[in-house]
Amino acid sequence: MTPMPHLLVVDDDQDILTLLGTFLRKHQHRVSTAQDGAAMFAILDTEPVDLIILDIMLQHEDGFSLCQRLRATSRVPVIMLSAMADHTDRVVGLEIGADDYLTKPFDQRELLARVKAVLRRSNAADDPAPSLRPSLRFGSWILDVTRRELRASDSSLVPLSGGEFDLLLSFAEHPQRVLTRDQLMDMARGPDHAAFDRSIDVQVSRLRAKLEEDPRNPTLIRTVRNGGYLFASAVKRS
Repeated sequence: MTPMPHLLVVDDDQDILTLLGTFLRKHQHRVSTAQDGAAMFAILDTEPVDLIILDIMLQHEDGFSLCQRLRATSRVPVIMLSAMADHTDRVVGLEIGADDYLTKPFDQRELLARVKAVLRRSNAADDPAPSLRPSLRFGSWILDVTRRELRASDSSLVPLSGGEFDLLLSFAEHPQRVLTRDQLMDMARGPDHAAFDRSIDVQVSRLRAKLEEDPRNPTLIRTVRNGGYLFASAVKRS
């Protein structure tokens, strides 16, 4: 039997923890809860977690800071929650490595759909036919699709969030072709994914910072005016 995904919900509102815990368990998920960062990291230190649902407005240390600390050592997927509808918060969340973002109040079924979508992307490394998902080489970079890893020419590992990896894979599988933001969103996150327009731009900026010699004058991921983006490198499969 496939084990139930283990979700960690982090929120300082006990009512929300109880509500989400009950709902997610009813839909075949194992759920742990934490009210602050210390409790969150204590759980992560003792057992594997498949996905974190992380509120931004926490006491002691906010969700942005916690996500940033988490990304220094872990690629566990993160869905951020916020009571603020401010578009800037969404951008910041993606910039620090969150995989998705949802504004309170939200429909629990929408959260469940997003959890399933993020878990599907995260579990892509468990592809039963890895030979069909080879390593992709472009320039001095190697994108290992099976392990979901990006390595530089010296074999050093370049940390990528789940969203960054999926977007880079979409580019590498469609090189030297102009892709619109909508096409990239569908390829990287699925056609049923509800997201705001700037999310792709934020992820592209993060990829450029890691891949380009001069991110302000990119040569690998180029912007096409009124078109979208173009991955300029040739790609070899191995």
